[in-house]
Amino acid sequence: MGSSVPLGLTLLLLLHWAQVHANQGILHAIGNQDPSSAKDYCITYNSTWTPLPASYSNATYYELEDLSFLSLCSATEVPQSRLKDKAVVVLIGNCSILAKAAIAQNSGAKLLLVASKEGLPFLADNKSDYKSLTIPIAYIRYRDVKDMKPSLGSSVRVTLYSPALPKFDFSMLLIFLISVFTVALGGYWSGLSELEDLRPSPPGTETEGRKKKDDNVTFTPLTVIFFVVICCVMLLLLYFFYKWLVYVIIAVFCLASATSLFNCLSAIIQNIPYGKCRISCCNKSAEVRLFFLAAFCIAVSVTWVVFRNEDRWIWILQDILGIAFCLNFIKTLRMPNFKACVILLGLLLLYDVFFVFITPFITKNGESIMVEVASGPSGDAEKNGDTYLEVPDEPYSTNEKLPVVIRVPRLEFSANTLCQMSFSLLGFGDIIVPGLLVAYCRRFDVRSTSSMIYYICCTIAYAVGMVLTFIVLTLMKMGQPALLYLVPCTLLTSSVIAWRRKEMKKFWNGGGYEIMEHMDNAVNEEGLTSSEQEEQ
Repeated sequence: MGSSVPLGLTLLLLLHWAQVHANQGILHAIGNQDPSSAKDYCITYNSTWTPLPASYSNATYYELEDLSFLSLCSATEVPQSRLKDKAVVVLIGNCSILAKAAIAQNSGAKLLLVASKEGLPFLADNKSDYKSLTIPIAYIRYRDVKDMKPSLGSSVRVTLYSPALPKFDFSMLLIFLISVFTVALGGYWSGLSELEDLRPSPPGTETEGRKKKDDNVTFTPLTVIFFVVICCVMLLLLYFFYKWLVYVIIAVFCLASATSLFNCLSAIIQNIPYGKCRISCCNKSAEVRLFFLAAFCIAVSVTWVVFRNEDRWIWILQDILGIAFCLNFIKTLRMPNFKACVILLGLLLLYDVFFVFITPFITKNGESIMVEVASGPSGDAEKNGDTYLEVPDEPYSTNEKLPVVIRVPRLEFSANTLCQMSFSLLGFGDIIVPGLLVAYCRRFDVRSTSSMIYYICCTIAYAVGMVLTFIVLTLMKMGQPALLYLVPCTLLTSSVIAWRRKEMKKFWNGGGYEIMEHMDNAVNEEGLTSSEQEEQ
């Protein structure tokens, strides 16, 4: 189990992310020769640039001009007469998609489609230099462009639309249940581990030796600061060297998740009184059922690695491994006191806010570093003014994503049968970091015999923070750093409970208060406490 801690620390460097999804829509094409013939194709667009109608019934159709052999980086490439009042298809080139749109609009085009041979990008440019652009702009697959004329005839008319999303996103509800369940169970498991540590064992027994070799790791305030610094460095390295480091993260996740799944399942199996036959080798013995369990966990992890890009179903396996990883991490990594919790959560909150809200003012394309890393890079594209996020929808065009998130598919419109699935995402850090505080509250309950008041209140505060995150996410229509809402809710709630119970000093100092109380209540040789000596 100890090997899972450094692996887990590596994954925690990629922390917080609330929800990501590209704007997907549909291109509805009809043939002029046979108006009854029609076909739909997937597109990606930026809804903040040009909103699309929810249906094609009242939409305006434009004759399609196929110039997919040109990149349209210069106004001299094509006569204006070929573009006027038409929907124009051009090929991805070296110039920005906004530069293409400006040329097309100045030439009289009513709609610009950019054909991509390697997947459907997400339009993420900074439009501040092209405020006069009004025509709709979208990406379409190159193979779909070439399919139109054979399917619909030589003359085709097209329009764009994007069906309205459901009023309530059920993926948020599922992510809420997963996150709260994982935090609550991880904190409770940590409390059980604390109870086991406090339970006395007969001297010289195997149980006593096992306790001495406990693999739990404790964070000190200095370790917390060092950890946050490494988080910043690793995130920047991923931003600039994503296409190499992403495979390192995948390998680390494979090992760490297999170890975590084994630890979670073995904790359950140990309570089953059957099948405890053992085998011995090299003066050591182990239960046979644990060997089969280890083989099963490795097989599950390897299956995820092999099929990790199969979005239609692999998200279930990734979420199972992710839950096991978070549970094992919350149980294994222990915060020594509330002071260390405040430092860790406070610094990571600043880290989260900086890389989500501040870095867009620094990067050239106006996107935050956290969003870029969590969504994936722009494939082979340069990180310049035309940075885009690749969507892996071509059979041989894949873009590796970081596996450090809980993924739940969004229930959207019928374009999901044409386009890449959209997912709601929650980073492991948004579960583990507050979960460490919940686990500390549960262990404090155990050591101070305060029932489960701290644990229950902190868990409820986490749930409230998640609800606030989703409310703001829905209102602002953009990814949110969940720690911005989780940290204040959990820290303030824990502080208020400690203050109301007049236990703030004990809660702040953590394990240290036991030593101080022991010294204050020490009995001298005459059987008197230190306070009684003062009275004499």
